Parts: sequence; structure tokens; C-alpha cells
Amino acid sequence: MYSQAELSNILFLDCETAPIAGAYEDLSERMQKLWDKKSLRYKNQEPEKSSAELFMDKAGIHAEFAKIVCISAGYLRFDDQNIPHMTMKSYSGPDEAALLKEFGVMLDKYTAVKEARHLCAHNGKEFDFPFLGRRFVINQLSIPLALRVQGRKPWETQFIDTMELWKFGDYKAYTSLDLLAAILDVPSPKDDMDGSQVASVFWNDKNYDRIQHYCEKDVITTAQVLLRMSRMPLIPNTEESW
Repeated sequence: MYSQAELSNILFLDCETAPIAGAYEDLSERMQKLWDKKSLRYKNQEPEKSSAELFMDKAGIHAEFAKIVCISAGYLRFDDQNIPHMTMKSYSGPDEAALLKEFGVMLDKYTAVKEARHLCAHNGKEFDFPFLGRRFVINQLSIPLALRVQGRKPWETQFIDTMELWKFGDYKAYTSLDLLAAILDVPSPKDDMDGSQVASVFWNDKNYDRIQHYCEKDVITTAQVLLRMSRMPLIPNTEESW
């Protein structure tokens, strides 16, 4: 699917998000009303839950009501035996603007080296890439060049999505990273927590390191999946830092 040279020019990334407030009651009155309207789409599925309960459960997937609390990114290099190794860096914590700014500087430097460099995430085209772009706008920060999609045709963007690759043109399919890893015999990234727990770990526990560790495992798993799809050896360890 991808050659060693192509894999070496891919930046794998993952974002973790949490609601913009620790509770529905902490939103402004205007934002509460807007969330009440937004959350109506979930009422049919969970009619017993209030808007406040749905806020903590569902707001994290909406860029208007959630913020990025961690971004992890890594790239592959191959040794003399053609074994891949990953070098990674993470940006995490409660200050979204600061982590986005730092990530944006890195991303522009990374993609400026070669035009052929791409970004890869699982479900990235539906979630990570647009979510990042929207939060850069909301924080009034310059959008990194790789995330600027205005005026570009879909095939002109620098995005690779492992879920889209797995679809093979089937627009109905949704396959989680955990399931895809399982069927490709890649270790699970969900051995400590899953995405539904990020809001609580962020707002209640304030355990930013745990979120970062979880985010980094998703990046590694995404890279492992693409390596497996490309019939390449898997990463033996990931103890390097960028």
C-alpha cells in the first residue's frame, strides 16, 4: 500500500478532546441554549438523559463545545534492517491556545521540508483534521499550512485516513481503531482507558499525563495499522522522544 519512503514522510497524529467546561452549569446562558438545541439529536437515542448529562457525554466530539487537551504526533524512520522506529512528541494540558500554537509551529516546520509529507490519523478526515482547524480559528491562531483546505480539492490535501483506507470505497462502513488493530493483530491502544473517559480524567482527575499516554498509544497504533496494511514489520518499541 505504501512504500518505506512514503511511510517515512508521514506524520501520524491523534487528538484528545474534552468539553469546554467541567459542567453544563458552567457554560454561559447563551451557550447553554445553543447546547440544548444541539443535543436534541441525541434525545432519541437517550431520552432519559438531560441536556446537562449529554453535555459531558457528547460535547467532546463537537469543536464548538469542546477543546483539544492533547495532540500527539510521531514519524517513522527505518534502521539498517528495515525495522521501523517511531519518534514522538506530545502537546498537552489545560491551556489549549498554548498547545495549539506550539503544535502549529512544529507542523509548519515539518511540512515545509518536503511537499510530499502527509498527515495520518484514524478517522482523521471526519474528526482530527477538521477539529484542529476549527479550534485554531476559535483561538484566533494562524492555521498551519497542512490544515488549510480552502480552495483545495479533496485529493490536493495532505491527509491520509486509515479508516478511509480500510473502507475500500464503502461509504457505509465505520471501523474503530481498536477493532482494526485487533483484526490486523496489532496490540490494543485501549488497555488503560478509552475516549469516553477523557472528559472525566481531564476535568475531575486533572491527570493530563494519563491522557497524553493514551493519546500516544493511539498514534503508535495508527502507525502500526498502516505498516501492517503496507506489509511492513511492526514497530518493536516506542521509547524515543522527539
